[in-house]
Amino acid sequence: MKIGAKEWAALVFLMLVWGSSFILVKRGLESFSGMELGALRIVITFAILLPFAITRIRKVPMASLKFFAITGLIGSGIPPFLFGIAQMHIDSFLAGVLNALTPLFTLVIGVAFFRAKASILNVVGVLLALAGAAGLLMSVHNPQLGNGILYGLLVVVATVMYALNMNIIKKHLASFDPLTITSLMFASIGIPATIYLFAQSGFVATMQSNPQAWISFGYVAILAIFGSAISMVVHNWLIHRTSALFASTVTYMMPIVSIAWGIADGELFLLGYFLWIALILLGVYLTNKVR
Repeated sequence: MKIGAKEWAALVFLMLVWGSSFILVKRGLESFSGMELGALRIVITFAILLPFAITRIRKVPMASLKFFAITGLIGSGIPPFLFGIAQMHIDSFLAGVLNALTPLFTLVIGVAFFRAKASILNVVGVLLALAGAAGLLMSVHNPQLGNGILYGLLVVVATVMYALNMNIIKKHLASFDPLTITSLMFASIGIPATIYLFAQSGFVATMQSNPQAWISFGYVAILAIFGSAISMVVHNWLIHRTSALFASTVTYMMPIVSIAWGIADGELFLLGYFLWIALILLGVYLTNKVR
């Protein structure tokens, strides 16, 4: 594994783009439900990447297609819905901080299912990060949004899926280029998401009756183009160039951006939160120490 300037530049790019994704989700939720937002994000990304999927699928062995379908579902299919639903009840900065648990679960899943090794220091890191996440969930409460503990757990479930996705990509799809991986991932989930968005949800009616919906659509489009299509290619490239664990470290840099956006948007952020956030980031740092 060689980590140079290009790899660090990609990590910073992902930090800025994905760290801003939570405020974009918040803006999208001003007009759409969590389910509609998740589906719309997938559909836009699917439409952008479809030409690449069409030209590349013929070169993929049949035996590998199931892994594209699996990674599509757990890496890009379910998490957008979980984040959309969760952020209807929690602040955007909290979603960004909890997303930092991804490297932790990347290690846990790697050890449990992919023969990765862990040291005592890594185990301590896992325990510290989990304690910090539990403390933050219990201390953060926005009366306007309701009790966020249950909905914060939806974000945690999404990070588990992200972690599993990265391990599968590194284990089973390492021979494919990043654009092939990303485009076929979204090709596997794009049609069901399109059917739901236009036939089962209230998206069309909202677009026709709510002038604000077009503004929210624009925010979701930015999220899909930069936060999904482009960033997923960069992220898969980073996994190929380094490791699933290094690529996942972007998630503990993202809280810096998500917290800044949250404060700028008027979200209540107390100094006491820093204790729990510091505990999470320390735990994730120890989790990511070389074993």
